[in-house]
Amino acid sequence: MTLDKLFFAFMALAGAVSGAVATLYPQTQDLAIKPYFWVLIAVLAFDGGLHLYRRSHPGPVLSMGARLLGFVIGVVLLVAIPTLAGVPVRFF
Repeated sequence: MTLDKLFFAFMALAGAVSGAVATLYPQTQDLAIKPYFWVLIAVLAFDGGLHLYRRSHPGPVLSMGARLLGFVIGVVLLVAIPTLAGVPVRFF
């Protein structure tokens, strides 16, 4: 599995979990960190984990296009799950 595909799967999981939490617990939208930023934090966590894993060893890196697509996948799932469930959620 390539690094890009692993990242896309991770972001799909992060978006689905964020959407499920926002659906099951609507009071989380009143937290200091809004659900939209949960997906952004997942991107940062993946990049940070990748950096810690590789340390100073050269290896493949994610392109900006892959990061953007992964972020969009996560946000789409974050928005789609509560919308399909009929739960009004404020994402910002």
